[in-house]
Amino acid sequence: MTPQPTGPEVSLADGEGGPRAEDDAGPSRAEDDAGPSRDEVFTALSNARRRNVIKYLKRNGSEARVRDIAEQLAAWENDVGINEVTYKQRKRVYTALHQSHLPKLAASGFIDYEPDRGLVSLTEESRQLEVYLEVVSENEILWGEYYVGLAVVCGLLAAAAWAGTVPFDAVSGYTYAVLFAVLFGISGIVHRTSTRRNRVG
Repeated sequence: MTPQPTGPEVSLADGEGGPRAEDDAGPSRAEDDAGPSRDEVFTALSNARRRNVIKYLKRNGSEARVRDIAEQLAAWENDVGINEVTYKQRKRVYTALHQSHLPKLAASGFIDYEPDRGLVSLTEESRQLEVYLEVVSENEILWGEYYVGLAVVCGLLAAAAWAGTVPFDAVSGYTYAVLFAVLFGISGIVHRTSTRRNRVG
């Protein structure tokens, strides 16, 4: 969302109400409550630990203790099981979350952070991450990369058939068209299913 320009505040109590005063008053309350801007979203998600906080909350319920989040993030970062995470590893992640990452996510409106209670929970604003954040595991590729690769493969097959390369020239153009349509159709279905499963909130 593009940030709205602000102007000098004009109080209606000062007797300067009317159309011009309303226009000069800057964003309305409804606009202020519209959620974070696109820049705020990208800034909040530019760090892997912040993305992993959202990932953890999505997978394990909308509320969690900071200690549990730190322990899981430390396990992911060190490629070990949770039971193998050392105190030093967990403490390092916990400190970074408490001092930097959780306050930034809270400031963007994606989480509610209660430092005194050590609790973190997703907010309604986190639903906006569906537009910007593609959740993938370490063993998966981004869907954009997958579709580019699929298009390249289909293009090479078509080029080989057009050039008369054996055995690709033995397959008719109609068969190739059906094959490509089926491949992209199946990919679209899997993509949609994966997106719905990974949806935040």
